[in-house]
Amino acid sequence: MAFAHLKKDLGVRKEQGLFRKRSTLGSPQDVNAVLDNERYLSFCANDYLGLANHPEIVEAFQAASRKWGVGAGASHLVSGHHLEHELLEDALAKWLGRSRVLLFSTGYMANLGTVTALLRRSDTVLQDRLNHASLLDAGLLSGARFQRYLHNDLESLKAKLAKAPEGGEKLIVTDGVFSMDGDVAPVRALAKAAREHDAWLMVDDAHGFGVLGQNGEGLVNSEGLDENDVQILVGTLGKAFGTAGAFVAGSDELIDYLSQFARSYIYTTAMPPAIASATNVALRLIQEEAWRRQHLSELITHFRTEALGMNLQLLPSETPIQPVIVGDSELAIAWNEHLKSLGLWVTAIRPPTVPAGSARLRVTFSANHSIGDVDRLLQGLCSCLQRWPVEAG
Repeated sequence: MAFAHLKKDLGVRKEQGLFRKRSTLGSPQDVNAVLDNERYLSFCANDYLGLANHPEIVEAFQAASRKWGVGAGASHLVSGHHLEHELLEDALAKWLGRSRVLLFSTGYMANLGTVTALLRRSDTVLQDRLNHASLLDAGLLSGARFQRYLHNDLESLKAKLAKAPEGGEKLIVTDGVFSMDGDVAPVRALAKAAREHDAWLMVDDAHGFGVLGQNGEGLVNSEGLDENDVQILVGTLGKAFGTAGAFVAGSDELIDYLSQFARSYIYTTAMPPAIASATNVALRLIQEEAWRRQHLSELITHFRTEALGMNLQLLPSETPIQPVIVGDSELAIAWNEHLKSLGLWVTAIRPPTVPAGSARLRVTFSANHSIGDVDRLLQGLCSCLQRWPVEAG
């Protein structure tokens, strides 16, 4: 029988308690959500600033849809590059102090297209072990010499840089904020290592934009680095921006090159113009409404203080991503189900998304949460801990 391994592999995943199931959202994206026809207080979205259902952004989308229609109709290089796309690219470039920006339909496509376009077989790509799957896949598909250095370990990176074959280009790739652990990359040290070894540095700051920096400009800019330090800066629009799509920011030469050689840009229909218009409004709100980041910071501090006092196992994260380590996959599911019974939705993350033995509840906060919401979550986690104690590790 052809592809007989499908049934076997699915069976193994189910036996291991690792089978993933989708839940259906039946309400606007917000902290109070209807999932699978039940109402929950949600702590699992990446809508960090609470903009996904913001009335001004919704109105901008509706107005642009009435004016320009819905679909882009073609790829950017055929007839799909709209005035709204151009305006958004210009606004993002100005905000970030970058020469140019190129829009992509998704973050996965931005990473895949960028890395595979830049690298050749004679080149070397070095990636943090905890990078997002899209970055790792891009490195593997590039055909270049692919190596992973220990998480946020400069000595591990430098040792691999020193052994890179001569004659080829070297590209260091890292997340800005790591999506499963919530910690940040040491971008200043990475930039220094890149300069010392004549390499380029690429940072995917998908979870940093909107959240980090005085005006939400992300990790790289908040560390005082520009496109001479971080040559390739990637961001997504479906998280703190509350809309959809992604972008790559960099020099004129980089953007021209990607527009000619990044296959995931060339051969994909452009995002709807209305999305670009709505995103421009989100960008304005990110810069003007600093209270969202301040409130988010207060929520995170409150949660960490109380959770650590309860002896919950947290990782060293100061971002809205706050993993609660459980360890065993079945235990993570038990905690998840118990929280659901209390009207709390927190996603259980298990291998292979995270390393074996590090199953967790991935708590994420939004500016739309209140301190009372956080206290309700803490009570639920305390209840889990009492029913299913977790050994310190």
